[in-house]
Amino acid sequence: MSMAPRPPLVALKDVRLQDGPRPLFDGVDMAMEPRSRAALVGRNGAGKSTLMKVVMGLIEPDSGDRSFQAGTRFAYVPQEPDLSPPSSSEREVASGRAAQEWTLADYAASGEAERWTAESWLETFGLNPNKSTQGLSGGEIRRAALAKAFAEEPDLLLLDEPTNHLDILAIELLENELIQARFALLVVSHDRAFLNRVTDTVHWLEGRRVRTLNKGFVEFDDWAAKVMEEEAESLRRLTKRIEAETYTFYRSITAQRTRNEGRARALQQMRLDRAERVKDIPRELNLGVDSGGASGKLVADIKGVSKAFGDRVIFKNLTTRIIRGDRLAIVGPNGAGKTTLVKVLLGELAPDEGTVRMGANLEPLYLDQSREGLKSDMTLWDALTPGGGDSILVRGRSMHVAAYAKDFLFQEAQLKQPISTLSGGERNRLLLARALAQPANLLILDEPTNDLDMDTLEKLEELLESYDGTLILVSHDRDFVDRLATSTIALNGRGDVVETPGGWQDFLRQNPGFLAPPPTHAEAAPSGARRVEKAEPSDRAPKKQAKLSYKDARRLEEVEKLMETLPVEIAKQDAILADPDLYSRDPAAFDRAMKAAEKARAELETAELDWLELEEKKAALAG
Repeated sequence: MSMAPRPPLVALKDVRLQDGPRPLFDGVDMAMEPRSRAALVGRNGAGKSTLMKVVMGLIEPDSGDRSFQAGTRFAYVPQEPDLSPPSSSEREVASGRAAQEWTLADYAASGEAERWTAESWLETFGLNPNKSTQGLSGGEIRRAALAKAFAEEPDLLLLDEPTNHLDILAIELLENELIQARFALLVVSHDRAFLNRVTDTVHWLEGRRVRTLNKGFVEFDDWAAKVMEEEAESLRRLTKRIEAETYTFYRSITAQRTRNEGRARALQQMRLDRAERVKDIPRELNLGVDSGGASGKLVADIKGVSKAFGDRVIFKNLTTRIIRGDRLAIVGPNGAGKTTLVKVLLGELAPDEGTVRMGANLEPLYLDQSREGLKSDMTLWDALTPGGGDSILVRGRSMHVAAYAKDFLFQEAQLKQPISTLSGGERNRLLLARALAQPANLLILDEPTNDLDMDTLEKLEELLESYDGTLILVSHDRDFVDRLATSTIALNGRGDVVETPGGWQDFLRQNPGFLAPPPTHAEAAPSGARRVEKAEPSDRAPKKQAKLSYKDARRLEEVEKLMETLPVEIAKQDAILADPDLYSRDPAAFDRAMKAAEKARAELETAELDWLELEEKKAALAG
């Protein structure tokens, strides 16, 4: 005899919530079953975070019903957790200690959790319970908030973008804990790999309604595409009915000189219905990027590079080359030195050992995860036009700031609002808008996926796939790395570094255990990867090295000199051509400068290709 289904922990019925002139969502039916693990997905601004608060009972809907089982315990981790202590009077009663002594254990036990349970979960998430809540990194704040939520042993845990600021190891730890947990889960996340692993249900908030798929997120894309096709076909049929009814209605008026008021009302209602459906069709993000002038074939050549801060080795003996068009991903735990490696690769930070040779004609653009340059009291208009005015130079052409902002889904009314009112996803879209207005043949993106919805991520992926410049990507988003990377450099935080062709899954297959705690005995580097090895003892006889032929060695010296002098010559001729009056004043001089610049660029391209071939030959001879 089968058991009767258990009642839901919480259920919404026909819920409606107004936000300005139009409802944020309307007619929402949704239920959270015991031990279910549901994703809540939708575009930025669709109302996902607000709907989670309605589920929790933190926001009252304008209409509809919210029901829940008596005694249901909720825990909630918002997008931006606040670890500050409660008011002094409350806390002094509880502990009698000064505000600066507020520890992670104090914070994690400040809700419904026992202190020992809170401390245990903090340690599970890799945190010292006695550490102060002041001066924490974004990843530490996130892990502390997760530990507090787990320690409260809820019946329903609600997580809003829980993977933001977490490194890959912390994300995998969270996945494993959620899979083993006995509570129900409702999670908002853009991380496809995370959702694929932890969910068995998907609630899709689109067009002010919630549609539910009783399968995991791995099935979502195909299902959503079918739903959108069906709704597009329904709208097409409605439009045809309106056209046919309009023709019949006005022809009958002409013939009979009478008006059928009931038919008129029905036609008007169909038109209103269609207008509402059209309003709910989401606008498309309009992303573009200008790769600027072509860089040299070589972007960067790194030989035997090491970097340390004090006694802490960040990476050692890294050798690699970045060639124009490469898509290089850099992965590893938080604090492993990914940003330091980027700065060394770009020549912004000098290595302790080894050499970094940068290519010619590079126009780099660095999108930093810290959102530097965005002040909370600055308006969106100010952020897009730092020099003032009402226009912005977008990839070489002037655009009105309102038109450009619209391409990134910002409403005109938002232009004068302070940045502090923007959601995390909107702030990240604003950073993309500012960055992509500039030409760049080298893009460096540091955690670009934080807070972005999946539709924006897909547009960004499409843009980067078609980008003909060079991409360096620092990301914890495994799916994003797999879709884009042609090679992956991993750091494990202990000074080791390994480069593997392909994305995240390729790295895992070829480097099992690389990111795990250090092994107790030496292990050989896996095939297909370049692993840093410890230096040989000084008393061991060096291996005999084969050499290039005399001719090749002379050519290598020659092209290395050319790679230094030709960029100077190109810059000199470009400076001459920059004179706007040169052609009218001296056409012959203009023609000479143009030909000299073209000749130097062609010679530089040949020199770089010869240098790459000779270096590869030299490395092969050396064994």
